[in-house]
This record gives sequence, C-alpha cells and structure tokens, in this order.
Amino acid sequence: MSRKKRDQPAERLTPRPHRARREDPRRAPAGSEPLPDDPLRDPKLYLNRELSQLDFNFRVLSQAQDDGVPLLERLRYLCISCTNLDEFFEIRAATVRHAQDFDMPLPADGTTPTTLLRRIHERTAELVATQYACWNDILRPALAAAGVRVLARDKWNARQQRWLRAYFRDEILPVLSPLGLDPAHPFPKILNKSLNIVVVLKGKDAFGRAGHLAIVRAPRSLPRIIQLPEKISGGENDFVFLSSVLSVFVDELFPGMEVKGAYQFRVTRNSELIVDEDEVENLALALRDELIGRGYLRAMRLEISDQCPKPIVRTLLQNFDLPENAVYRINGPVNLNRVIQIYDTVQRPDLKFLPFQPRKLRDTDDIFERIADGDILLHHPFDAFTPVLEFIKQAAEDPNVLAIKQTLYRTGKDSPIVEHLVQAARNGKDVTVVVELRARFDEEANLGLADRLQDAGVQVVYGVVGFKTHAKMLLVVRREGRKLRRYVHLGTGNYHSSTARAYTDIGLMTADPEIGSDVHQIFQQLSGLAPEIALRQLLQSPFTLHAGVLARIDREARHALAGRPARIVAKMNALNEPQVVRALYRASQAGVRIDLIVRGACTLRPGLPGVSENIRVTSIIGRFLEHSRVYWFCNDETPEIFCTSADWLERNLLRRVETCFPILDAALALRVRHETLNTYLADNVNAWELQSDGSYRKREPGDGEEPHSAQTALLATLCG
Repeated sequence: MSRKKRDQPAERLTPRPHRARREDPRRAPAGSEPLPDDPLRDPKLYLNRELSQLDFNFRVLSQAQDDGVPLLERLRYLCISCTNLDEFFEIRAATVRHAQDFDMPLPADGTTPTTLLRRIHERTAELVATQYACWNDILRPALAAAGVRVLARDKWNARQQRWLRAYFRDEILPVLSPLGLDPAHPFPKILNKSLNIVVVLKGKDAFGRAGHLAIVRAPRSLPRIIQLPEKISGGENDFVFLSSVLSVFVDELFPGMEVKGAYQFRVTRNSELIVDEDEVENLALALRDELIGRGYLRAMRLEISDQCPKPIVRTLLQNFDLPENAVYRINGPVNLNRVIQIYDTVQRPDLKFLPFQPRKLRDTDDIFERIADGDILLHHPFDAFTPVLEFIKQAAEDPNVLAIKQTLYRTGKDSPIVEHLVQAARNGKDVTVVVELRARFDEEANLGLADRLQDAGVQVVYGVVGFKTHAKMLLVVRREGRKLRRYVHLGTGNYHSSTARAYTDIGLMTADPEIGSDVHQIFQQLSGLAPEIALRQLLQSPFTLHAGVLARIDREARHALAGRPARIVAKMNALNEPQVVRALYRASQAGVRIDLIVRGACTLRPGLPGVSENIRVTSIIGRFLEHSRVYWFCNDETPEIFCTSADWLERNLLRRVETCFPILDAALALRVRHETLNTYLADNVNAWELQSDGSYRKREPGDGEEPHSAQTALLATLCG
C-alpha cells in the first residue's frame, strides 16, 4: 500500500471545461462527433437500455437457481431479483410511460415507447414466471428439507391453525380497517407496493347493505412473515405468510356474511419524484411536499392471485388505469421479496456464505501521518472501511484540523460518519457537507440528515440546481507548521458502512497537492457560485469527464491506426451514452481491443462484423454487488488508469456532478488493474458474455482450464 515513484503520463488530456447549458445539457463537445449521417448511428447497432436492465435480473435469478450457492443465499438472490423488478417498474418503466405521454425523443435503438412497454411486459411475464417457479419448485422444497419450512395454508395442522387464528385475533384484526365498496365508499387509494386483499362477499351487513366487494389493506406495521413458536409447530424455523393468514381468517372481519373468495393483490406505482428546481424557492420543502404523495402516483403494474376471477381483475385494472398486459397473476405471495426476512431470521451459518474478515490497514494510530507517507488504496469489501471512518474521526478530534468538507449521497441509518461530522462541528471545525436530497429512495432520510447536521452547526449545501451531486469526496484541511495541507478521500461508492461490506468499490486516500487542490475547487464550485475551473488531475462531470473519456478513446484509435499499442479496459455498472458507444465502435474499427466489464444494462452490441468485433462485454454476478468503476487506457504503453463515481450513462456524464480521479502511484495503479480488471476478465465461474443479439451466455471453464471466480480469488488473496 505504500507509494512508489509516481508515473507521470506522457500526454495529459484534460480538456478545458465547457459551460454546461441547462437548455441542452446533452450537447456534444465541439468537434467530438461526426456528421449526423454517420452509419454508426444506425439504431440496429444499439440495444435497448430497459430491456437490457430486465435481462440483468435474469442473471441475478440464475444465482438463486445455482445449487452450488448456499441455500439461504439463493433465497437472497431471489429476493434481490424481486426488489430490482419493483424498482424497475417504479423508475424505468415509469420513465417509458412518461416518454409515451409526452412524445419524448426516441433512444438510440429507435424503439418507440408503445412498443417498448409491450416488450417490457412480455419479458417481465417470463421473469415473474421464472421467479415463482424457482420459489415453488426449487427453493421452498429445498428449504423445507433443510429444516426451514414456509408452510402453505393447506398444510397447517389443527394446532398450528388454532395458534394462527388466535394470533390473527390478537395481533392482526385490531389494526385492520376493511372497506366495503358501495356508492358511499368508492374504491380506496392503494399505497405503492402495499399488501391488499380483495374480498368477495355474499349477504347483508348490520345496516342491511348487500355485500359485494371489500378491500382489506394490511398496514405496514404488520410483519409480512410470521414465525411460529417451536412448541406449537414442532420446528425451530417454521414460517407462514401474512397474506395466507389474512386470506384464511378474513371472514372474522365480516360477521354474518359469507366470504366467497379472498384474493391478494399489490400495485406498483411510479416513484420518480419530479421537482422543477428552477421554480422552487426551497428544494427541501418542495421535496417534502412531493414525498407525501409519492406512494399514490401513477400505477405501473398489478400483481394478483392467479385464482382471482376475471371480472375482479378487470375492475382493478380499470381503477388503476392499467392495460391488460400490466397484470401478473401470481402463484404464491404477491410480495415474494419479503421472504428476505427468513434469511435475516434463520441462524444457519451452514446455509450461508462463509464469513470473512476484511483486511485492515496497519499502523493507523495517526491516519494523517500514514496518508502523508504514501497514498492508500482501499478495495472494498476485501479491505475494511474502518480507515475511512478513522480518517473522519481523527479529523473531528485533531486540534490541527481546521475544516472538513464532504459529499453525502447515501449514508445508511445511524451512520458513524454523521456522528463524527456532528462532533467536528461541536469541536469548532468548519464543516461543510453537500447532501444530495434527490438520492432516489433516500430523499426522506437525507432530509432528516440535513436537518440534523444543520442543527449541529454544519453548513449544509444541497448541490447544484439541475445536477445531482453523485461525486464521493472528503477533504480535510490541516495546519502543519506554517502551512496548510489537504488530505483527501475519493471513492467509487457511497459513504455507507453496510454497503462497504456488500459492494465492491475503490477508495483512494491521498495528500497529493494537485488532487487536493482539485477537490477543494470542486467543493467551492458546489457550495458557492464559482466560475468554470481548470482541474489538474481530476475529470469532472458535467464539464470535462465526458469530453475526457471521448478524447482518450479516440487517442487509442489513433495509436492503433499508427501501429502503436492500444487497448481499453473499463469496468462500470451500466453503459448507454451514445457518443461514447460510437467512439468505442470507431476505436474497434481502428483495431483497438476493448474489454468492458458492465454489470447491468449495456446498449452497445459487441461482436458486430466491421463495427465491434474487437469489443467484448462481460457481466459479473457474484457474492458481492460489482460497483467499482475503473477506466484503463493503454496509451502506447504509457497507461492511464482512473477510478470514478460515474458510469458511462448519459445522466452520469452530462447531468450529474461526478469525479474521476487518476491512480498516480505506480504500485497502486498495478493493484487496481490486477484486482478490478485482469482478475475479472479471467473469471469463468460468475461471468456472462454479452452476445451481439443482446442475449448473455454464461462463461464456463474450457478444457483443462481451472475454475476461476474473481471475487473468491480476491477473498482468498486479500482477506487470507
């Protein structure tokens, strides 16, 4: 981890920042794009982002189907695929519906919103069928065989049924408020992703009203999975679904009436908050107002019991203003992702991944002395996150520290980082925190975080109007003798202790003067009204990062055409920016060998003759979520390697504040290349190769080739 002599790049490509225009933030840097009749704009050369994102969930689901993965971990992968699908409809499908309503420009692949919505529902139907087949036919029986039983209602014995009826009367019935549907009680508002039961009734109630339909909403205070006492059930790990309990005992809510049927359903709604930041005086107040109504935005999908009669389904579709192909008939619980509670509850280490201890940084008594001695590279989760926490803690307590500046996008509940920042402010430090209020699904948490920091005397900044602050930066200004010195942490992931154990990310801790100056200027730009800045080492969205990536790709093409060594290897979460895709196609045509490690959605088609036959795209799905973003450019064997918070997506490169930082220490640069790129390119266990038709093929060991999992290898070598 020590710093050797720095490699100084022979050619610096940090273009002068261009001014981002709000009216057209996606405009290309001058001279970077060919004429509009470029054949590389042909829609046939591009995959659709939304469909590619859906396919990612099939790869996640394959982990649940893999009997080589521990059983409870397979259950976890099933739940991840379900929650991912929820978010897909809340955000991506909702965006397509918005494009349909407002006649938005078509994506690079040319698919119209109407066609795309149809294909989304068709592909989702396949995914949902596969998910429930995995649950009903594979995981549920395997769990039962291992002593973890999720009991179906027709399998309850008399003793279990008596206990569950008592539980229903004591714990569930008192909080339920059934609503009969009649002229005085129109169809109620249904909260996003809430569990509901539609009940078919016969007879008359106490007021002589004829029963027909009623809705029973399950409050979110109720557990979706109920664990049976061992003395009642006979098993240590026996569970039932709340939806089953509601369906079986719902008749107790309607005394004197006959329940002809009870069918669970769930609706998924658009969850994208839209705030016109140019029109509001206070972004925090505007977001609070939007959050109130988020759970009742436009419906996107209906999940319902497969036994529900067609007339009732039609009634629900009509009330939710959904087409017929937006309904998914479910053979099981509509909220299947809630079985994650079983993973969290069951204490069976034999059914989970083996625990590991992240590598710890040595000699951290004085973190500033350690950083001053040489750059520190942290590769999470294989390296512990504790040095970052220690860095902030020591900065808060050190009397020589004058100022702390940090960006916060997601922090997690009860974050120790927040505690340290609060303590720093109380200790008289000048603390500035850029809190991104628009971090999707963390808006409410970040509003509370901002309030708490402000109450402690921290200067809280909400970033730049129209541009999410997605950069991960921490700057500490410390007096050392007669001089001030800047210490910096930059990362590819969030300042979140929990995800640092589940996501792969890169963090750099450095006292490099040029990097420190760059980070200081970016903070000034975010907190004030600073003009355009020329950075020495960092690339920054929405200014120089897009142009810098295009310039480096084009440089590799020039090297290849001149017969010089040229290659590109890049790792990211997603890729869809059309100008970057076209630049990669041109580089491939010039003979540049390109390896892209793209976990999720990718709109580039690899392997097209004459266009992309030199490009290979790999997706890695393993124990940890691949989250690190790394770009490596051969540059005629004078390589540059960058780590960054930005994917090659339009939003990251053109509509967000992102940072991309070089690894200047020669030894650390080799580490990053080996640990995040080369090791993953050699994976033949968890790797999927993207085909030119958009499908993915699982890579397997060849003849005489040993199985190699990148994540397993890194655990073995870095964590011992």
